[in-house]
Amino acid sequence: MSGRLRLLPVFVAAYLLFLYAPILLIPIFSFNNAASTTFPLAGFTWKWYVTLAGNTVMLDAARNSLIVGVSVSILATLFGICAARAITRYDFRGKRLTSGLIMAPLFLPEIIVAISLLMIVLAMGAELSLLTVILGQTVFCIPYSMAVLVSGFEGFDRSLEEASQDLGETAFGTFRRVTLPVVAPAILSSLLVAFTISLDEFILAFFLTGTQQTLPVYIWGQLRFAAKLPSVLALGSLMLLASVFLLTLAEIFRRRAESRKILQEVPHG
Repeated sequence: MSGRLRLLPVFVAAYLLFLYAPILLIPIFSFNNAASTTFPLAGFTWKWYVTLAGNTVMLDAARNSLIVGVSVSILATLFGICAARAITRYDFRGKRLTSGLIMAPLFLPEIIVAISLLMIVLAMGAELSLLTVILGQTVFCIPYSMAVLVSGFEGFDRSLEEASQDLGETAFGTFRRVTLPVVAPAILSSLLVAFTISLDEFILAFFLTGTQQTLPVYIWGQLRFAAKLPSVLALGSLMLLASVFLLTLAEIFRRRAESRKILQEVPHG
């Protein structure tokens, strides 16, 4: 048993290397002074990042991704708040079934979800646009938001709301003044997680976008040209950095929500 425990750090290191080494190669080759992605590097350069600033098509795609990401994060969080509050606060018939249906997009193949949403949009006669991308990604992001928000609503002391209502506050006022401040870290975490998923999401955007493409769809189109690869790697590095930053913030807010829940559960002497 001791020998196996000694091999555990080696296994973990090998696993992390296998998982993250390909991702780390993206920023490394983005500074290569040649279009080829081979070692040794031809030299160090910033020119691929400089060219991004003058790429109007890429900037338009970035603006579209920002519009979609902000819209999806807000909508998914709003729906997630309603779902998480209902799941954690009330007992009703079909509660487990309802929760399972909301979480279903997490377990279904994303391409199946994308094709289904595309068929619905076409059957309704709607045009493919950023709006259809927003609606599709919102459906996909609601389970992630709900998973984050459930942890924030669980363990919430209902006596705080009861005390507020006993003092004459309305139900909406109680939710705004008492509930929301307590679960605010979970809400911020949900916003960041949904925005990050929307920013990196490709399949739904590929099927549901029209003439206004998002960044992942733009990157997919550029990969057909070998000369565009260095700029794509530079753009991918920036997106990777943004994703890591946002997910780190989301984890910080999630842990704050967990800490508040633990403090509420500790009996006061």
